[in-house]
Amino acid sequence: MPDSAFGRFERNFIAGDSLPSALPETGGDPDVPASGRRRRVAIVLFNLGGPDSPEAIRPFLLNLFQDPAILRVPFFIRPFLARMIAKARVPGATANYALLGGKSPLLGLTREQASALEAALPELDAKCFIAMRYWHPFSLETALAVKAWDPDEIVLLPLYPHFSTTTTGSSVAAWREASLKARLLVKSTMLCCYPTDDGYIKATTALVKASYARARAELDPAVPLRVLFSAHGLPEIIIKNGDPYQWQVEQTVGAVVAAWGSEVDWSVCYQSRATPQKWIDPSTESEIERAAKDKTAVLVVPIAFVSEHTETLVELDVEYRDLAVELGVPGYFRVPTQNSDAGFIASLGDLVRRTLEGGSGLCSQSGGRICADPFGDCPFRVAGLG
Repeated sequence: MPDSAFGRFERNFIAGDSLPSALPETGGDPDVPASGRRRRVAIVLFNLGGPDSPEAIRPFLLNLFQDPAILRVPFFIRPFLARMIAKARVPGATANYALLGGKSPLLGLTREQASALEAALPELDAKCFIAMRYWHPFSLETALAVKAWDPDEIVLLPLYPHFSTTTTGSSVAAWREASLKARLLVKSTMLCCYPTDDGYIKATTALVKASYARARAELDPAVPLRVLFSAHGLPEIIIKNGDPYQWQVEQTVGAVVAAWGSEVDWSVCYQSRATPQKWIDPSTESEIERAAKDKTAVLVVPIAFVSEHTETLVELDVEYRDLAVELGVPGYFRVPTQNSDAGFIASLGDLVRRTLEGGSGLCSQSGGRICADPFGDCPFRVAGLG
């Protein structure tokens, strides 16, 4: 993409100089709803999406690989290459989704999170809308639904705690385009990331500690237990070009270990390697192999995921478990994702409140920029805000 993986298109949006983030002239305070009613807030939840039937698998994959944030090749090559990759991956993906009843559970789980989040914000007239990136509901149908609901303001809330140009950045690009097409003229604020938010860390740590205790109770006391914090991987070139994702993941892990307050054996690793190019290390597979050599059991934490889907229910629960058994790992355990965990939903509610306090435009967990200097694809850097 031009300039950076984010590009000028997204720069203008998150800097706040686009139509979707502007309010029509009303002559009053845009932060105070008319007639003293509760603030009418549309919360748009960004997520990846997943096929809702076996027939949707191929078009879902095609949408994924046609995304310039994912397949970073010249635009005139991308459609041809995307069709080739999607076709090659259909058989494996079909087999994986067959284990899940032929479809992804992600939309249903995201709807449950949306309902729980609405209930966690009783002081607001809040309604959650879901904008999936690669399958229904797409951003345009969601933008039209938001417009019909007529909110006072919009909060864009990614269900990706860690910012990446491949996830939140791509979703923002799709949302901007959809908002322009829908003529959605409502003040909007984007929460870019929350990797070390206190509530998110507290909820995540509680899940990890509970699973660790259960695993430890099942194991022979003489068998050591190692915690593998497994995040979705990225090609190394994306990180080298300035994407802050890996740094943010490592900040999350450090915060969870610190909040845990116990001496544990742990490491960070990356799963879902999908192309021949070099991806960030170490891989989850290599860490399972290391555990086998060390004769230690493993507890896998899907640290960058907040909902169950194929990468957790198949890749972690089936493929990596089978690998661990094959290699003789003395125990394999997995922490569940947050889904609609009460602590996690409460943390999202607090993030929405703080985002609303920050005003229109761009906001992180703490208001301003949190990424370290080297990361040129940090949305604050892209927008020229820090």
